[in-house]
Amino acid sequence: MVCIQTIPRRISKPSQHPVKAPSSLAGTMKQVIVVNNELKLPKGKLASQVAHAAVAAFLEADQHTQKTWVASGMPKVVLRVHCAEDLMRLVTLARARKIPFSLIQDAGKTVVPEGTVTCLGLGPAHEHDLDPLTGDLKLLR
Repeated sequence: MVCIQTIPRRISKPSQHPVKAPSSLAGTMKQVIVVNNELKLPKGKLASQVAHAAVAAFLEADQHTQKTWVASGMPKVVLRVHCAEDLMRLVTLARARKIPFSLIQDAGKTVVPEGTVTCLGLGPAHEHDLDPLTGDLKLLR
């Protein structure tokens, strides 16, 4: 589990020469962010938690996967589950399938208590690896 409070990282400048995905891999990768819908977070808080999950899960992926996903346009989808227990089940499946992930627990400085599980970032990974885990989940609305 990852407790996101702040991530003091130095962001490098974007490359002048973007990496191109091999045509055999383009469009086959995505990232899935799954939100704990039970919390009914305000839009701003929800957006920041989803962003934490997206970045933290990306950093868990190997460099080749990162480059391939970035070159394919960084496709992602945001889905919802009923509660934190549903997120924990997905963590177990992702770990078993070696899918990069990051479970986000809030720092507790604003809306929810410290340690509250808000969302889960999965991937980037191949769609055929993610869809069996998340294909039946509903879009976040």
